[in-house]
Amino acid sequence: MSVSVCTLAFGREKHLCNLVRGLSLGSSFPDELVIAVLQEQAYDLPSAPFPVRQIAMGNAGLSLAEARNRAAGEATGDLLVFLDVDCIPGPDCVADYVRAAQSHDGVMMGEVAYLPSGATANGIDFRSFESVGVRHSERAGPPEGPSRECSDYRCFWSLNFALSAREFQIVGGFDERFRGYGGEDTDFGRTVASLGLPIWWLRGAKAFHQYHPHHMPPVHHLDSVLANAHVFMEKWGEPTMQHWLRAFVLMGLLERTPHGWRKLRDPSDADLALTRQQADQPYASSAIVLEQLEAAALS
Repeated sequence: MSVSVCTLAFGREKHLCNLVRGLSLGSSFPDELVIAVLQEQAYDLPSAPFPVRQIAMGNAGLSLAEARNRAAGEATGDLLVFLDVDCIPGPDCVADYVRAAQSHDGVMMGEVAYLPSGATANGIDFRSFESVGVRHSERAGPPEGPSRECSDYRCFWSLNFALSAREFQIVGGFDERFRGYGGEDTDFGRTVASLGLPIWWLRGAKAFHQYHPHHMPPVHHLDSVLANAHVFMEKWGEPTMQHWLRAFVLMGLLERTPHGWRKLRDPSDADLALTRQQADQPYASSAIVLEQLEAAALS
């Protein structure tokens, strides 16, 4: 079974270099790494024991759906492993996916551990990563056995997943009507479920998420989240990203109308401060911010 690892990149050169190094230290190498490059210049990457192909998309802006589709379309492997650019694949990530693909149809999602700031300062050290990496509190933990099927399409997580190239084509890839950030992964999961394909949590196939400042809920992507929420509603007749939208309403950024959500204003410095991931946090938490907003609304 041939394996293509697919990622997309805009900036984040250090993160991408660590992704390449992580794959190079794996117990099993992919047959190729395919990178959809969302900027004008190619990356200067470390050497690797497998082919690395950079697919130039120009400065087309942050279109996650289009970039993932482009990487998958250029890939030659039987199995497609998708990793976000800020992920360092663990030593058995590729091997675990290959093993699981021999007995699982559909989408497989590996484990993710979030690293604190400074964890990669001394290079790739998987033993250290295991000791300091933490599970995201808003995501399911690894199953007790080798795998567990997820019965809710909303559990799909595009950070670290794999499926066969054939099934990716059956699904139709990511819907490119979703532009920018937000909703395209939930839509992909909804399409997978509508086709009767299973979604699996795996024990193993682990990736380590590299620290970077972030906002949750993603107020810095307010406009694309709002636009994509309407695309999802028009397509499926039901809302998505409801926890983010609820937070934005409580922050006074949006209002709910009979026809969906309407933007009231741009995020302020206070909104950015409220949602900003702090240096002592390995990840940003929408749940914590929403809890604070709900409490304030009741006071």
